[in-house]
Amino acid sequence: MSVLILEDGIHIVADDVRRACPALSILAAPNAAAGLPLARDAEVLVALAHDVTDELLAAMPRLRYVCSLTAGVDHLHGLKALQPDVRITSGRGIHGPQMSELAFLYMISLSRDFSAMQANQRAHVWQRWPQKLLLGKTAVLVGIGPIAEDMAARCKAFGMTVIGISDARASAPGFDRLMPRAQLQEAANLADFLIVLVPLSERTRHMIDDGVLSAMKRGGMVINLARGPVVDEKALVKRLQDGTLGGAGLDVFEEEPPADESPLWDMKNVIITPRIGGMSDVFAKQILPIVSHNLTCFTEGRAADMINIVR
Repeated sequence: MSVLILEDGIHIVADDVRRACPALSILAAPNAAAGLPLARDAEVLVALAHDVTDELLAAMPRLRYVCSLTAGVDHLHGLKALQPDVRITSGRGIHGPQMSELAFLYMISLSRDFSAMQANQRAHVWQRWPQKLLLGKTAVLVGIGPIAEDMAARCKAFGMTVIGISDARASAPGFDRLMPRAQLQEAANLADFLIVLVPLSERTRHMIDDGVLSAMKRGGMVINLARGPVVDEKALVKRLQDGTLGGAGLDVFEEEPPADESPLWDMKNVIITPRIGGMSDVFAKQILPIVSHNLTCFTEGRAADMINIVR
């Protein structure tokens, strides 16, 4: 069986897959365009979901399985050339550590006004002020899955109260309380940090709207590690400007990158990162067990034993 891997040297290493699955014919290309000459005979595509293009899929008449390295696969659902009988799995389950650490970077940096400390260092200014702690603060995690469970445990280690928003579960480890989506505004009123983790769908588009943002306690902070359109960006800007919100940590945006004229770039109480939440220096090692397991199961005709099946 021929497998095409879009290999960037960060998220997957083709040689690692070759060693883990020696029975497979592994082809590698750095991106979708470079993969076109190799695509015709490949039955499997391994790639970051957002790197897959309609042009590449159209060049793969034998494609039967897409092994996504990302947890979110909403980009794949929007591709017209993806045939409905092609199996899809995701990289769900490995992103907890890196997403959680980025959330803590936002929370600690914003709470302690770390940007002001850095500016003072550059200006050789010695200035002190009371440091706000995470101890005793409340984190509301919107969306409960492996990432949220990992994050909840780390929040508890900092002495935080953790509330989860989910319609699918009644309890989850590490959470002090779970509330349904219908009570999102009530939960937002309790949040020192509202952390967005839900996948993008028509149901979650602008889920964090002005009603939710205006319901937050004054000075509360929004962290978006999900998808940009889950948060109403115009409403977010408005509430940051009028002081309702104390700050925001944003890894994703409705337009990526944000337009040069976006006021978010120049807000002192906003941290912008370039969609790095799922990245890590050990990503290829994190994802390899999932990829090798699913490729082996698929090759051996054990589809029922595959994990992270999306369809």
